Amino acid sequence: MDLGIEGRIALVTGADSGIGWHTARLLLAEGATVVMSDLDQERLDTAASDLEAPEGRLHAFAADITSLDSLADLHTKVADAVGDIDILVQSAGVTGAQGLFHEISDEGWTKTIETDLIGPVRLIRQFLPSLRRGGWGRLVLLASEDAMQPYDDELPYCAAKAGILALAKGLSRSYASEGLLVNAVSPAFIRTPMTDAMMDKRADELGVSTEEAIESFLVEERPYMELGRRGEPDEVANVIAFLCSDLASFVNGSNYRVDSGSVATI
Repeated sequence: MDLGIEGRIALVTGADSGIGWHTARLLLAEGATVVMSDLDQERLDTAASDLEAPEGRLHAFAADITSLDSLADLHTKVADAVGDIDILVQSAGVTGAQGLFHEISDEGWTKTIETDLIGPVRLIRQFLPSLRRGGWGRLVLLASEDAMQPYDDELPYCAAKAGILALAKGLSRSYASEGLLVNAVSPAFIRTPMTDAMMDKRADELGVSTEEAIESFLVEERPYMELGRRGEPDEVANVIAFLCSDLASFVNGSNYRVDSGSVATI
C-alpha cells in the first residue's frame, strides 16, 4: 500500500528494538528517510545494520530523551544529516517502578514520570519547530492500555501514559491548522524486550518456564485479550505507519488501541 510518504523524513525514538524498530522498517519500506534513536549507540548501530536501506536513507544517533543537552545534540545531528523532519514517532520508554502504591518511593515515581512523560515533552519541544515549518507533519506518541485501564502494581507507568494521551489530545488542538496532525497509539502486551523482561521475572517468581508465565499472565491479568496471545511489534507498527501517512489526513487527536480487546470498555 502506498502511504504517500516517499521522500518524507522521520525520526523514531526507542528504535533499537521492538515497536520502534519495526516502525522504522515500515517507514523505510514506504520510501521515507528514517533517523533511528535510542540510548546506546552500539545497540542502535546493530539494529540499523539489520535494516535494508539505500545509502543516505537511514541514520542512527544515540540520545537520552530525559536530557535537554542530549536532545539538543540529537537535533543538531538530525538537522545536519537530513534537515527538518516531517514525522516524529515517540516510542522510547520504560516500565519503571513496580509494586503496590505503598511500596513505591518518590524516586521510583520521579524516574518513571521523567522518562515516560517529561522525556516525550522535552523531545517534542526540541523538534516541534521542525515539524511546524513544512506545512505537513505527523506526530505519533506511544501510550498504553494502562493509560485507560490502570493496574495497581505499575501506577507510575499508568499515570505517565495517561499523561501522554492528554498531551497528544492537547497538541492536536494547537497545530492541526498548520498541517501537523497528532495522534496516540496504545498497545497491550506486545512481544518486546520490555515484556520479555516482565515475563522472565514472572517465570522466576513462579518457578515456571517463560511460556508458562505468559500463559498464566494472559489468564489471570489480561482476560479481555480475546486472541489469547501477545501481540507482535509489527502489528503495532502497521497502525503507527498508517497514522504517519497521507491516508490518515483526517485523523487527529485520536488514540488507536492495538490491544486484542484488553481494555474492557469501548
